[in-house]
Amino acid sequence: MTFTSFNPIQGPQAAVQQNQPLSLKQGQVLHGTIKKLYPDQMAEIQVGSSKLFAKLETPLKAGDTYFFQVTSMNPQTELKVVTGPMQRSLATTQQLTQLLDNLNLPKTPEMQQIVAQFVKNQLPLLKENLLSAEGWLKSLTESATKQEALQAIQKMAEMKMPFSNEVFKGFLYGSKINGMSSAMTNLANVLAQDVNIEPTVKSNILQQLQLISKPLAEETGGSILSNAAKILSNPTEAPQQKMQMLQLLKETGILPKHATIESWQNESFQQQKNMPATSLQAQQNAAEEAWKTQSSEQQRYIETGKQTAGGMVQEIMAAKPSDAQQKINQLRTWVASQESFSVEQKSSLEQLINRFEALPKNPATMELFAKQLHGQLVKAFSDAPSQQTANLAFSQSNHEQLLSLLKPEAGNNSSALVNLAKLTAESNIPEVHAISARAEQQVLSAIDGKTMEQALKTILKGLGLSYEATLNNKTTDIGELAHSLKPQLLSLLQDSQTSAVLRDAAENVVARLNGMQFNSGENGPQHQLVMQIPLQFLGKQTEATVQWNGRMKDNGKIDSNYARILFYLNMEALKETMVDMQVQNRIVTITLYNDQPELELLTEPLREPLKQGLSEKSYQLSGLFVKPFETTTHQQPISHLKENKFESKNGVDFRI
Repeated sequence: MTFTSFNPIQGPQAAVQQNQPLSLKQGQVLHGTIKKLYPDQMAEIQVGSSKLFAKLETPLKAGDTYFFQVTSMNPQTELKVVTGPMQRSLATTQQLTQLLDNLNLPKTPEMQQIVAQFVKNQLPLLKENLLSAEGWLKSLTESATKQEALQAIQKMAEMKMPFSNEVFKGFLYGSKINGMSSAMTNLANVLAQDVNIEPTVKSNILQQLQLISKPLAEETGGSILSNAAKILSNPTEAPQQKMQMLQLLKETGILPKHATIESWQNESFQQQKNMPATSLQAQQNAAEEAWKTQSSEQQRYIETGKQTAGGMVQEIMAAKPSDAQQKINQLRTWVASQESFSVEQKSSLEQLINRFEALPKNPATMELFAKQLHGQLVKAFSDAPSQQTANLAFSQSNHEQLLSLLKPEAGNNSSALVNLAKLTAESNIPEVHAISARAEQQVLSAIDGKTMEQALKTILKGLGLSYEATLNNKTTDIGELAHSLKPQLLSLLQDSQTSAVLRDAAENVVARLNGMQFNSGENGPQHQLVMQIPLQFLGKQTEATVQWNGRMKDNGKIDSNYARILFYLNMEALKETMVDMQVQNRIVTITLYNDQPELELLTEPLREPLKQGLSEKSYQLSGLFVKPFETTTHQQPISHLKENKFESKNGVDFRI
């Protein structure tokens, strides 16, 4: 069974429509029943779930059903009959034909489908809206079906949204549970080939797309950097592999262009030596700003990282001999605080410090000490990730420290590591490409809940989903917000020089971003949130659609006692999968829909750990059920899931 889009868990749009008074416009056509007649040709008319009082142009009979058209709104609502009393014996197609004739609308198949959809759902008809909708149905591409388009048009009418092409595309693509990754990939490809767009604009958008599609690219690049430094430092490694790593680091600008296998470490030290004091201060400031953006756990690990390893080396070289002892004491404290260092590494560094302490303090001995310290720190930080793979917070700090030693002017700039990950993944050299795959696997094996949370935050922030709402927040960093994807694409679409192909690709992505907002909504305390999350793991594109329905407390916080969450997934091993999690008074019931017959056996070993994990968060597992998809899905909260597959290298794709 294959699905392409979803229906809301609880339609906030429909609920809002029912709670709002009927909104009328001149020229609108309504399908209503006369409930009561009053003097002066006034009547009470039932239209769907709403009632209205209006003046009729001609006397009519109570109890009959008509199509009415609004002819005037001031000083009172006036209606005229478009068709005579609707007779039960009259076929639906005949009724629609009569209505199309009276409204002077074309009798195309598309128009008949649209009018039938409106009449069936008792929605007001407006001629210009119907003509717009007909055009959209006629111009549909293979990426959407007519039924999906009709559902989108119906939602627009229910929510009283403007009948514009942008809004239509938002509803159409926003309800899909696949295609976000391919839309972003297509945008990146079209953008890269466009020679007319301003280079800075192109570079900024491509960088943002890269960051969104690979939120763990910095960690992957850090792992590659550590492996490359380890290979270059190992005297037993083959010269060919050393040359490949050297060339890679030179291409990304981490090592100088003239560095060799024999001189690379000395060249990176010379960069530290030649770095001016102003650059050193700027690097430390950048490190401190980056530290502020880390999670509390990462801050604990890199608290002393505000003083980078490269910064320590530079300060020792720049210090006066009379200040040497003070720098030694600072260095001892710094080394002791490095939780990723092994006992042996700390002991080796302590021995180096002791030897220097016994020497006379002059510029020559201080430079020699700084050079030896630089070499030992490069080795220590390139070795550390293999010892601490269980925690990405450690590894991220190590990568930043190693980068500060090899490329001091980079500071905490993640672009160098992201670029390293990109070049390695795109390499045509099998050995280099294998290093990229191993690094990604290493990062994936170290992922925990907090890391994934940070990755999702990076994606959602990078997409700029709440761009318009965030603009109203006085504390918002406008500069940072402008670098997110949505405002950059909106600016691109406003440029008259943007080509038609690029405009179409950008509009597709913006429509999906708008659609997430359109399909998210609130009805009193009830809230619904829809997110399409594109990801890339192990060189393969994946995406997940998450639909959350819950309620807010009086203080504006989410009520964690009640929620319903749907995950729509399509994975390489498990194929089409839907996870339905319901929380009632902190009692959790999980239903896993999948057509793999052996899946229930595979879930058994995970049942107890899941129960314990929920218990630690004060939740109680009521049941974990595995069911096949039903052959008919009208009772399911989704209506479609399609073929853009969630891919993985191993048998188990994701653990939810």
